[in-house]
Amino acid sequence: MKKIKLLVAVVAVMFFSADAFAQQSSSASANTSATIIQPIAISKTVDMNFGNIAVHSTNNGTVVLGTNNSRSQTGGVTLPLATPGTVTSAEFDVTGAANYTYSITLPSTPVVLDDNNGHNMNVTTFVSNPSPTGTLDANGEQTITVGATLNVTGGQAPGTYDSDQDFQVIVNYN
Repeated sequence: MKKIKLLVAVVAVMFFSADAFAQQSSSASANTSATIIQPIAISKTVDMNFGNIAVHSTNNGTVVLGTNNSRSQTGGVTLPLATPGTVTSAEFDVTGAANYTYSITLPSTPVVLDDNNGHNMNVTTFVSNPSPTGTLDANGEQTITVGATLNVTGGQAPGTYDSDQDFQVIVNYN
C-alpha cells in the first residue's frame, strides 16, 4: 500500500510540476505601412552640338566635348576660333524625391551622325556631370550635363551631320 501511495504521490508531483512549468504562449502585433515617393523623371533641355570643325585631308582626329561646353581636338582636326559655331553639351533636368540619390547610365555604344549623303561619324565616350551618381536637392531637382567624343575621319566630307536616333540618358533611384 505504501508503494501505491508513493507511486500516486510521484505521479501527482510530476503532473502538477509539468503544469506549473508549462510555457504559456505569447503574441505581439505590428502596424504595416508604405510610403510612395515621387517617381524619378528626366527631360532634355539642351541638345549636344560639337560646333564647326575643320578636317585635315588624311589624318583622323577627335573633338572632345566637355560637360561644361568646352571642347578640344586631337589629330587631324582643327577647331576654328573665329567661327566656332554652336558648341553645347547636352543638358537634362532630373526631378524626383527631395535629397534622394540616383544612378546615371550613359550610352555604351556609338551614336552615328550622318549627312544624308552616305557619310557618317561616331560619337563615343560619353561623360556626365555629375557622374556616376547624382543627388536631388531639397526641391527634388538636379541638372545633368553630358559631353562626348566625336571621331572624325581624315578627309571627312563637308556638311551638317545629325544623329538618326537621339541618345538616351537613364536615371534610377539608388
